[in-house]
Amino acid sequence: MKTAIVTDSTAYIPKELRDQLDIYMIPLSVIIGGETYQEEVDITASQFFEEVRSSDRLPTTSQPPVGQFVELFEKLSHDYDAVISIHLSSGISGTYQGAVQAGEMVSGIEVYPYDSEISCMVQGFYVLEGAKLSSEGRDAKEIVSLLDEMKETVRAYFMVDNLTHLQRGGRLSNAQAIIGSLLQVKPLLHFVDKVIVPFEKIRTRKKALKRVENLLGEAVSDGGRYQASVIHANREEEALEWKAQLEEQFPNVEFNVSYFGPVIGTHLGEGSMGMGWARKMTE
Repeated sequence: MKTAIVTDSTAYIPKELRDQLDIYMIPLSVIIGGETYQEEVDITASQFFEEVRSSDRLPTTSQPPVGQFVELFEKLSHDYDAVISIHLSSGISGTYQGAVQAGEMVSGIEVYPYDSEISCMVQGFYVLEGAKLSSEGRDAKEIVSLLDEMKETVRAYFMVDNLTHLQRGGRLSNAQAIIGSLLQVKPLLHFVDKVIVPFEKIRTRKKALKRVENLLGEAVSDGGRYQASVIHANREEEALEWKAQLEEQFPNVEFNVSYFGPVIGTHLGEGSMGMGWARKMTE
């Protein structure tokens, strides 16, 4: 059984890696000043933050049309028996539901929509593991089962410089945004039951990142093989410095640096920083 792996642009997996592992990508879009851009296709993360700084209106985002999924799944049906379509949390986007609807509309291929319940490179962990398992000849049901097993170990925490973007985008309540602004805190956020909620309120950026380090330390103390991603919103230098520090502290964890691209960056804002990790299922 030959299984294709599909994801959306919010996994922010570099194109060369997608090409290398035969990963197919459906882009979400960001609308800036009336212009629509497909992220990872028409606009890069750095271009996006530059555009936002010169705009007097916050951008908006949109999910892919169902027809885009249908077209891709039908194309894949010529070469694959099944497709696992892995997407950002259904609690913050309808993208996953679009894959579900498209899967019911196509024939000739088994479609397994998969809700990562998260986003960014942590979503990408599922995609990369799925692609490696598929290349080993594992069937779709087995891959989904292993991804479910990995889900038990997935964690991600992120800090925003300003709660305004999350509040205005409807991803965080007004009350939480007001409280955060009044206290001048650097809130740590995470996903619970597919939505973004506060984890802890911390007074400084440095202390917030240190708290995330401690949480990683607790998670990897079981001696398992872990992968972790430092994720930034246009703060690459800071992210690289943090990664170097983390590699010294946790030599048994495989680290990379990724980013909050246009769609997720719209809701978090420039300057956000986070880290996510998961137990590795493949070498």
